Amino acid sequence: MNPQTHLAIDGYVDAIPAPGTGWGTARFDLIHSPVDADTVAPDAPDTVYACTTADPRIADVLLREIQPGDLLRVTGIVVQLEDPDAPAHFTVDALEVLEATPAPVLYDLVLERWGNYVAVFDADHDAVPVFTAFGHWVGEAANPDAICDLIDA
Repeated sequence: MNPQTHLAIDGYVDAIPAPGTGWGTARFDLIHSPVDADTVAPDAPDTVYACTTADPRIADVLLREIQPGDLLRVTGIVVQLEDPDAPAHFTVDALEVLEATPAPVLYDLVLERWGNYVAVFDADHDAVPVFTAFGHWVGEAANPDAICDLIDA
């Protein structure tokens, strides 16, 4: 690979994108798998690209809409550093979402609020953990009927 190459790659977002070092910038890691798995050794590793963008429109989409597991096509300049163990740096100038990861759904878990208190109901357990609205631990009620007694105490 040349020291600097312009290309487009498809890959999955590894973690939630983070703000970059300046206004209107963002950074994220992209996992790129070999295109044709039949022509590559089965144990061939995926390629990790350390991506950044200085385009405020792309940064806004990354920070507000992109989640881990989303399949993206990014276009830009890739630079391989001298250190072979370091991921290649990819400066993104175009972004396309090819497939969004479905939003996670919490099954059988319900939060209910009583003023400044929050109870977490889990269908698999009788006990109900209770917290303040700021996340401080209050205690655990033995069952839903004992929540008010715990809050009053």
